[in-house]
Amino acid sequence: MKRILFPVLAAGVLLLGGCSSKQYFEPEQTYSINGAQSSYEGKIVDKSRDGATLDNGHYIGKSGISTLVLPKGFHFLSENRTYVLAANESGDLQVINKKSGKSIRTVSLHIPVVSAAIRNGFVAYILNNNAFGLYSISKGKKIVENRSERTYAIDNRAASPLFIDSLVVMPMLDGKLVIFDVNDPENAKVVYLSSDKVFNNIIYLSRMGDTLVAATPKKLLTLGAEGEYEYRVNIAEVSLSGNAIYLFSKEGEIIKLNVLLEEKAKKKFKFAQFSEATALKEKVAALDIKGSLIVLNKALSKYKIYDIGEVDSPVYIAGNKLYKDGTIIRLDKLDYK
Repeated sequence: MKRILFPVLAAGVLLLGGCSSKQYFEPEQTYSINGAQSSYEGKIVDKSRDGATLDNGHYIGKSGISTLVLPKGFHFLSENRTYVLAANESGDLQVINKKSGKSIRTVSLHIPVVSAAIRNGFVAYILNNNAFGLYSISKGKKIVENRSERTYAIDNRAASPLFIDSLVVMPMLDGKLVIFDVNDPENAKVVYLSSDKVFNNIIYLSRMGDTLVAATPKKLLTLGAEGEYEYRVNIAEVSLSGNAIYLFSKEGEIIKLNVLLEEKAKKKFKFAQFSEATALKEKVAALDIKGSLIVLNKALSKYKIYDIGEVDSPVYIAGNKLYKDGTIIRLDKLDYK
């Protein structure tokens, strides 16, 4: 019996060991990024939906690396043309004037801020206890603050609030959108994306014309004049370009959808795990955690893969630039042919 049992157990151990080993995306051919890179100082230590904070106090916004230095202990949240929003772990939210570099207002919220946005003198924010609020800079006070349902765990890719004319759309941590008018904040509309209790927060929120585009880690939703549509998949990233929605799945798929969430094109890269991705005017780009930067045409029918080194620390894409480990990679200079 022992002579039979040992080989069986050994085979079982080998089988289990083989199943537990993680598989990675391994392209047959890759290219170098010669001529498409430059360097920057600092290391990314924190990311928000609208930017990244460097260890030297500067931040990366939509226009690139700032000259402004954030106060010690604060990380970047969002910005507009005039102001920067930054917060610390104690729940202090600062409104910083870009020109002077000085804080014009510090709002003590007492709970860490997950995301925030600023427009027309109003700051919309979401706290990590799933409370949301609207603060008036001119009045120096909260216009409204309410708490939604309790959440037990969230995905760290938290979407920022969205201003649409006088409306504010709050991407909550419990999988719903709270929509209200700044002139009547108590009269809110709620749109539910999902009711899961964990890892269910809104990770993406934007608009295509008059259509809202939102996502949780497992569902994409569009809401507009054409109606409400949903698409279910494990989501790594979402990006809009023109009249198309590009969805990057955790299964290595890149999917092109229209506003009705109908598939127009799809390409799968087996075992790819996207750490960052975007859709630009002329191309689509996705970075695998092992350092394969995949650049495709908008139809997803042609692609070229570049080796930029394993992703060991946070990376961020702003416009057509990818920031990684002190290197700026110009995505617009990389071809897919």
